Amino acid sequence: MMARNFLLACVLAAIAHKPCFARELNYHDNELNQVQVFQHGVEGYHTFRIPAVVCAPHGVLLAFAEGRRNNGGDTGAIDLVLKRSFDQGRTWGPLQVVGDGGANTFGNPTPIVDLVTGKVLLLTTHNAGNVTEEQVMAGVVHDRRVFVQQSDDNGATWSVASEITAGVKRSSWRYYATGPGHGIQLERGRHAGRLVAPCNHSTTNSANSSAYGAHLLLSDDHGRTWRIGADDSPNDGRINPNESSALELSDGRIYAVTRNQEGSAAGHRAVAWSSDDGETFDAPFAMEHRLISPMVEGALLRCADQADVPSRVLFSTPSDPTKRMRMTVYSSSDEARTWGAAKVIYDGPSAYSDLVKLADGRIGLLYESGINGPYEQITFVAFTAGFLDRRDLAPLPRP
Repeated sequence: MMARNFLLACVLAAIAHKPCFARELNYHDNELNQVQVFQHGVEGYHTFRIPAVVCAPHGVLLAFAEGRRNNGGDTGAIDLVLKRSFDQGRTWGPLQVVGDGGANTFGNPTPIVDLVTGKVLLLTTHNAGNVTEEQVMAGVVHDRRVFVQQSDDNGATWSVASEITAGVKRSSWRYYATGPGHGIQLERGRHAGRLVAPCNHSTTNSANSSAYGAHLLLSDDHGRTWRIGADDSPNDGRINPNESSALELSDGRIYAVTRNQEGSAAGHRAVAWSSDDGETFDAPFAMEHRLISPMVEGALLRCADQADVPSRVLFSTPSDPTKRMRMTVYSSSDEARTWGAAKVIYDGPSAYSDLVKLADGRIGLLYESGINGPYEQITFVAFTAGFLDRRDLAPLPRP
């Protein structure tokens, strides 16, 4: 067992300095390459929402989204769709349907790349298409289920979705959502290789009103089984943890940022740490007022400029305090203890997003955007870490 753990740690450490198993290239800091990946009203879908992106082995980018067939709402016939890129996001292949729910809802993509096996795991949540979030949260309908599937060939094909609800959803929980956005694999400590997926749920508080919570799902057998780890389910209404993102800090702790869902505390972003590899949170989520954003999902990523230079932590979110506008990337150079100046990527309407390290050394951002509203398309942009420090470069204009 000790030899196995040592080998696993060596594999993860080697991969950490060569993201996505490919060589690094040099790019100018003033480059900001963008491309439209999903567009509303085409390819058989009314709207595409809820982006998630990972870099699979051999540098293949996988961009996931919900394909909403008949309208832009969260209820109805929703498929889980995917496009792949073999050139670091410059072009994207044809649309693939990874999860076809028919008239049902199949969404909240949470992909995780297992750097040891090379497999891509995908967690999702399902319910009947005629069921609303309000019905589930009120306890009128109990139909919010959790599934996992995997790809052994960089997203070309996928296993049939297997239900894991019984092991990851407590009986007192009502609504449930995986991610959305990518999960992580731990690279340090005695649980190196563990897969971690941020999730959220609802329950009821002491006044029998709906209350929100955030938790982590853990797998120590490369995605074959999953269980509940850290859980924060407050009931005072001040901070309501919801959609979350997580990363591993250099000291091995897990850092999580969550959406504060209509809490009474000022601000929309809260943070928590786990010092035991995701088993528990050290303390309940606390407000992080330096990450200015509206009430919306956001994404974390560790960005290593060079192997011998301390990495930075990135967080993507719209930065208007009340509206889903101004897609922005925040940077921290001290392991998220403080946050430096923010870089606006797109000045127009924007909402959900996800971040990824590219095989060529750049950073990729997949985000919802539009001209008149934030859900007209899902856009991919790639840039260097140096671009985030350039104050003389304007954000992308509206088309």
